[in-house]
Amino acid sequence: MLALVNRVAFELFGLPIYWYAIIIVSGVIIAMWLSTREAVRVGLKADDVTDFMLIGLPVSIIGGRLYYVLFDLEPYLKDPIQIFNARSGGLAIYGALIAGGIWLYFFCRRNFISPVTFLDIAAPSVLLAQGIGRWGNFMNHEAHGAEVSRSFLESLHLPNFIIDNMNIDGAYRQPTFLYESVWNVLGFIVLILLRKKKGLLKEGEVFLGYLIWYGFGRFFIEGMRTDSLYLFGPIRVSQVLSAVLFFGAIIVLIWRRKKTKVKDYNRSYGENEYVI
Repeated sequence: MLALVNRVAFELFGLPIYWYAIIIVSGVIIAMWLSTREAVRVGLKADDVTDFMLIGLPVSIIGGRLYYVLFDLEPYLKDPIQIFNARSGGLAIYGALIAGGIWLYFFCRRNFISPVTFLDIAAPSVLLAQGIGRWGNFMNHEAHGAEVSRSFLESLHLPNFIIDNMNIDGAYRQPTFLYESVWNVLGFIVLILLRKKKGLLKEGEVFLGYLIWYGFGRFFIEGMRTDSLYLFGPIRVSQVLSAVLFFGAIIVLIWRRKKTKVKDYNRSYGENEYVI
């Protein structure tokens, strides 16, 4: 018998609270905590991250929802009230990042903070939050790939609870949520190890490293999914964006190294610069 998870964690005054929302919020809280610690090390105030998130979080949620709805508009035109029902899923990461980036520009201008510095401190934590957030997709039985056999999943040495919950619509599926989650967590580890090396990275290169790592992995993993938002033919929207981010970040990285004098990434202002 398959041990299927219940996407509803509990009910509060009759309102279902979904695991998806709990996991997303948990990832955001962890990302905020890590970013706050790093902010102090690069000369910012710990409150800068909190102040940004007070508006940045709801803006990102709205952006993620609008992105998702706009690229799958037909069902929402038939039932417009569902546009506002994002408690159980339907948030696009790229939409959230774009909306958050727009707010970041205005926030940094108002508070006289370098946007590059802020992006550097946030990038690894955002990548970790994205890795955590993919488990919300798991609880919703979404972000999966094509049909596979149970023996294939067993050959990956996955726990039974993951294998059982990859049985979606009567067939076992590629656990693409897991591939992306693992890829993102590995990227988080790589970025925090690189930024600890004095003189290795320049300002802005932690963020560019994030774009390169995430864009590369997301391009291929997105191509394995069967529940993506499509742009045209077999091409997914997220694949196009991933390719743009990947190649764009590499071009900017090379150009900055050759054409401009950029300061080293300096995280020695606060204490414990050699820890996460």
